[in-house]
Amino acid sequence: MRRAIALLSASMIALSAGAASAQNAKPRNLILFVPDGLRGGIVTPETAPAMAAIRDKGVHFKNSHSLFPTFTMANSSALSTGHYLGDTGTFSNTIYTGYSSVPAGDTVVPFIENDAVLADIDDHFNGDYLNEETLLKMARREGFSTAAIGKVGPTLLFDHTDRGKNTIVIDDSTGGKTGVPISDEMKDALTKANLPLATPGRGDNAKAGDAVTPGTTVANVAQQAYTADVATKVVLPMFKTRNKPFVLVFWSRDPDGSQHNTGDSLNTITPGINGPTSLAGIRNADNNLAQLRKALDELGLSATTNIIVSSDHGFSTISKESKTSPSARIAYDDTPKDFLPMGFLAIDLAKALNLPLYDPNDKNAKVADNAHPKAGNGVLGQDPAKPDVVIATNGGSDLIYLPNRDKKLTDRVVKALLEQDYISGLFVDDKLGKFPGTLPMSNLNLKGKATTPNPSIVVNFRSWSSGCEIPTNCSVQIADTVLRQGQGMHGSFSRGDTYNFTAAIGPDFKSGYVDPLPVSNADVGITAAQLLGLRAPNNGGLTGRVMSEALPNGIVPKMADGTLTSKPSANGLRTVIKFQRVLSTRYFDVAGFPGRTLGLEADDKQKTAGK
Repeated sequence: MRRAIALLSASMIALSAGAASAQNAKPRNLILFVPDGLRGGIVTPETAPAMAAIRDKGVHFKNSHSLFPTFTMANSSALSTGHYLGDTGTFSNTIYTGYSSVPAGDTVVPFIENDAVLADIDDHFNGDYLNEETLLKMARREGFSTAAIGKVGPTLLFDHTDRGKNTIVIDDSTGGKTGVPISDEMKDALTKANLPLATPGRGDNAKAGDAVTPGTTVANVAQQAYTADVATKVVLPMFKTRNKPFVLVFWSRDPDGSQHNTGDSLNTITPGINGPTSLAGIRNADNNLAQLRKALDELGLSATTNIIVSSDHGFSTISKESKTSPSARIAYDDTPKDFLPMGFLAIDLAKALNLPLYDPNDKNAKVADNAHPKAGNGVLGQDPAKPDVVIATNGGSDLIYLPNRDKKLTDRVVKALLEQDYISGLFVDDKLGKFPGTLPMSNLNLKGKATTPNPSIVVNFRSWSSGCEIPTNCSVQIADTVLRQGQGMHGSFSRGDTYNFTAAIGPDFKSGYVDPLPVSNADVGITAAQLLGLRAPNNGGLTGRVMSEALPNGIVPKMADGTLTSKPSANGLRTVIKFQRVLSTRYFDVAGFPGRTLGLEADDKQKTAGK
């Protein structure tokens, strides 16, 4: 009965939301603007005036959520399909595919922010690895003009199977060997607008530095000036001339790129991602949004265009310190003394399991005792072609795959991880059984209809606040990355990483409304489709909800809080998830070991809402 009531309530919300849009004889336009890596609490009229104006004059989703693992491609899959990761199979930026991807460098753990790699994975998994309909695919099928512009990888994902045949795609790779082709119509329009046919590089913004050389001190201005000009001087005027509704996705690499590579804080936690370079990255993205809104005004499109701004995830400053890691006690040529090297999880697991470590990004070469894998990824076992353990390194969380589904090995891996001070929470594939100190992946909507291999264990790393008025603005995390202590990363279950920025404005949204209910990037995808009158033939059932409370005359559902707590491990550690719920939809605030995750303090009173 309870499930029937929930389904009925969900249907009522959908009908109510649909009624707001159905009043229009002609469908509205939609712009989805994604400021990559924008923290939920960093936006003010001073740091980002254009985004602050949308938030304050339109709808402020003050209780917004990134999906965990809090990475770009994972959340792009949610924004583009409205589904959680258990359905999309985009579990992170680097995943294990079960086969060697040649465009990714002939590796089983490809980094998927790459157009050629995405095409290769699509080809391997029956032509569409996401296994769910994307927003732009649905829109163009219904006669909308569609375009995706911005950062390579997440931009293409919004219509990855079309590959530029109908949807305009302009990203970092445009004009290059791996770029998605552009039409003759676009070539002519770019030429008439005096814009090049190839996207310029990032210049100094791409410089990450090293252990002794600081990274960048400039934002990604030149590249994003080009993509903003393409959107405002070419694509929007083209769409107006076509005289039919449109959907435009603009994915701003900043502030993510500038926060990752910041040179303001080499090997020190402060100022970390709160230095002048990161702030310049935020303002750069904000300027792009302001340019888009100005173009809408000048073209007479503002009154018929809804704008949703939603960052893919929050952000944190990197720490590379550990008192328990064997890898931190080894000397490396490129790593400061006593700091964690890139690939520390793979190195530590290899030692704990007494298994040889091979580098899947170096033709499976064996990793020497005083070296680390080139990209941090590792394959463990006597035969690297048939590994017992695969580690996909990502940043604030890593993925571990056990291709042989060995439950005894799973137990050994879990026990080894629980000994490390940099771990804060473990999530294990339900099919492998229950292990003290861990929670099942299904609790996080990581088990669904995915076509790509399911991780066996998702590892969350420790996080804390460096001390500031808004703790999520100065989150710090252990990160498995080539980047340095003091630079920026994300991916953890810290509230600093799950707290993204979401706001909306337009004819189908309330004005001056502060939404107290939890929302997520999956909700943004579902709501965008609803506003456009689109219906997806879902393969999986792990979907977000329509944000009906933000729409005129929309239903305002009730919410509740909950906590999930694992049984304690032998050393007393428990994985805890704090979440909110609206109807049957869960929103994950934080998770990990109390006292080791920002937002999950040691003195919190835990209430078990289920097992």
